[in-house]
Amino acid sequence: MKIAIGSDHAGYALKEKIKELLTDLDLGFTDFGTMSLDAVDYTDIGARVAESVASGELERGILICGTGIGMSITANKIKGVRAALCHDLFSCRLSREHNDANVLVMGERVIGHGLALEIVHTWLLSEFIGGRHARRVQKIKDLEDK
Repeated sequence: MKIAIGSDHAGYALKEKIKELLTDLDLGFTDFGTMSLDAVDYTDIGARVAESVASGELERGILICGTGIGMSITANKIKGVRAALCHDLFSCRLSREHNDANVLVMGERVIGHGLALEIVHTWLLSEFIGGRHARRVQKIKDLEDK
């Protein structure tokens, strides 16, 4: 699995910790920035990560900003992206199992690094279970074509 990852300045420190976890898990990733604590617009980075997932270039994406809200809104504007803002393990697991979320979003100012790393690990290991949920995900996809 190859992961797209990105953050704005408010999520930079957590992004760097997540990159260490991805390396430890021997997962490839592409870092779309930011590369420092200098202020940037979350929209630019969120869109690049989301577009890389939607195009199939990368399988899943991880986005981090201060609260996760801006990145979630941005990523979900890209057709084919199902971004889930998760700050707990239960929601993170179900975002994959029930919603086939392909982008995980977190807010560094909302969540501690330890829990965030557990969420990433759980999200990466969780799989879409299909069944009745596949019908619902298809309905989400159909909304994009309206």
